[in-house]
Amino acid sequence: MILLAAEGGEAKHSPIVPLIPELILGTIAFAIVCFVLMKFVFPRMEETFRARVDAIEGGIKRAEEAQAEANSLLEQYRAQLAEARTEAARIRDEARADAEGIRQDVLAKAREESDRIIAAGREQLAAQRESIVRDLRSEVGTLAVDLASKIVGESLADEARSRGTVDRFISDLDSTGGRR
Repeated sequence: MILLAAEGGEAKHSPIVPLIPELILGTIAFAIVCFVLMKFVFPRMEETFRARVDAIEGGIKRAEEAQAEANSLLEQYRAQLAEARTEAARIRDEARADAEGIRQDVLAKAREESDRIIAAGREQLAAQRESIVRDLRSEVGTLAVDLASKIVGESLADEARSRGTVDRFISDLDSTGGRR
């Protein structure tokens, strides 16, 4: 042991060198603390670390599964969206075809109505023309008889004669009109 001599003759212990009983007592206390730590504290710490690792790895695994499920759902939604777009395009095409069919039906009905109106107008015109021609024939006949009476100088008031004269005059007009 290293003892230092003091001025008064007493020996003092060096603060750098530990005392043997303190060294033994420190070693025993250290061993007890190590034993308690190894027996009780470290196993609990290992369980806690293992639980954390499992939680983290489980969280990562759950996150990966959730990501895979989300990707699956995304692909499913994309497929549904593509199908919906295809369906919408088909519906638009059908609507266009229906609209074109309706348009053609409306045009056909309009043409039929137009043809019917034109035919009715032509029939009406023909009827009016016949009526006008009859009226004109009677007037022309009367005028022809009057004119012929003035030219011939005799009265053509007799109905049979006037009708024959009128008919001859009209047939002459018709044959003259047919030559032009």
